[in-house]
Amino acid sequence: MAKHELVAADTLPAEEYARHRPEHRQRLGALKRNRRVVLGPYVTFYFESYDTMWPQVQEMVYIEKGGAAQVPDELSAYNPLVPKGSELVATFMIEIDDPDRGQHILGGLGGIEDTAFLRVAGETIKAPAEADQDRTTAEGKASSVQFVHFPFGPAQIAAFSRPGAEVVIGFTHPQYGHMATLPEDVRAELTQDFGWQKVHHKDTKVSWCLRVFVVNLL
Repeated sequence: MAKHELVAADTLPAEEYARHRPEHRQRLGALKRNRRVVLGPYVTFYFESYDTMWPQVQEMVYIEKGGAAQVPDELSAYNPLVPKGSELVATFMIEIDDPDRGQHILGGLGGIEDTAFLRVAGETIKAPAEADQDRTTAEGKASSVQFVHFPFGPAQIAAFSRPGAEVVIGFTHPQYGHMATLPEDVRAELTQDFGWQKVHHKDTKVSWCLRVFVVNLL
């Protein structure tokens, strides 16, 4: 059963984490391989979980050297990105190699955070963006870092969890209307984020912005 919240007791003292940091980073890299989806020429989705957020907390405490006193603030920052059992949560990054061109493209992608969707069994699941701060400036420029939640109902979880189910991710933004089908390995990995280990079907039974990139960019 996936864990849906980080608590202080889950964390390691910075010194202990430091001793095994290379192994933790290697484990995270392996985990992220099946939680990553490239969408169009510039956007990559990273689906988050308890297991991807735990290293974020540890890395921030390790880097900023705040010790146990820093942990509550990090938990408050990263727990909203841990799926709560009936949702998928993703960070998406808009990456353009050329800085000048990047500024121009981001200037045309204002509001993209409100246009992300998943399509499962013919149903569209829209993804409200994180509401902690505006992700598009007053001038209409999109942030290169976005956080979105895809809320699911029980029937949608069942449909998503069916082996081989076609799941489409995309945007409806007029300047970035790209879509992609989730690879089966990614779909199967993401089913673990839901609060149900077994889902019944009619025909089958199936058992802040820059800081969050500290680990995403490892």
